[in-house]
Amino acid sequence: MYSKELTKGILLPIILKLLSNGDKMYGYEISQKVRELTKEKIDISEGALYPILHKLEHQGVLETEKVYIGKRVRKYYKVTASGKKVIAEKTAEINDFIETLTLIFNPQNLAT
Repeated sequence: MYSKELTKGILLPIILKLLSNGDKMYGYEISQKVRELTKEKIDISEGALYPILHKLEHQGVLETEKVYIGKRVRKYYKVTASGKKVIAEKTAEINDFIETLTLIFNPQNLAT
């Protein structure tokens, strides 16, 4: 598992990318999907996940839907129309960042 220091700055783009396919997801589902896709190398704690989700909701990037399951309420998150632009920007930024890191850590992997 990667350290919290290493993954801290990448959590927002990861969350947005997961939600970018249009499906709504609830918080625990997001954290479990990240664990599954990364073969448990990235673990998003509740303390890291929910502040990001609330911030994105406040900014209008995400909208929520409450679903009642028995006596419990599950809050689903979905990308808004304006949020799709933010996802495109963050995806471009993270891809550029990965290319930049490659210049330092794996310069032999770059095509010239």
